[in-house]
Amino acid sequence: MEDFEKKLSMKDAMEVEEKVAASTSSIVLLLRRFLEIQQRRAEAYSKLKRGFSEYMTSGGELNYQQLCSEITVEFNDCSKNVIELESLFRSPDYSRVDLAQLLRAVQVQEKQKLHLTATIQMLKKAGRPSERLVSHENCKYRNSKEHECVHVQEITEASGTQEAEEDAEYDNALKEAIRGVQDAVTTINEHLEEVRYEIAALEAE
Repeated sequence: MEDFEKKLSMKDAMEVEEKVAASTSSIVLLLRRFLEIQQRRAEAYSKLKRGFSEYMTSGGELNYQQLCSEITVEFNDCSKNVIELESLFRSPDYSRVDLAQLLRAVQVQEKQKLHLTATIQMLKKAGRPSERLVSHENCKYRNSKEHECVHVQEITEASGTQEAEEDAEYDNALKEAIRGVQDAVTTINEHLEEVRYEIAALEAE
């Protein structure tokens, strides 16, 4: 009877170990899937950056808008996948709220990064106030070569100061957005290092 109970106890222990091993393996797979999603995001950003540079160099508003639409779909899909992983980690099957919170922290930073990236591109498209091109569609033309430009005005100290202030405001907004993206990237990379550390720790068990 004692031998039977001992064997039964050993069997239970082995089943527990197998479940733990399976759970550990599943967690590693989920975390690796998360890293793959982050790689997709990085590739999407590279594509967006490249497309924006081409747009600023040669124009092509339609192509740029199409690219933005494609990137938006990709980012939305990535976010959806991460939310699903986060939900799994919070479920009773895993009960790893710490990992769910880690993924949530990355999501928050990714949202901020995307918002600021869009801000940077919007500012660069507009250009500094003093360097923006002027449209002459409302001007009066005497002939094909001469016209009365409605934009010509007396340059005063006040107007010069206003233009300088607008340029300074633009420069500050651009610098702030760039700094915000850099901060978000730094924080995201720190979180990804935590994920890699967790994977290494689980695989070492």
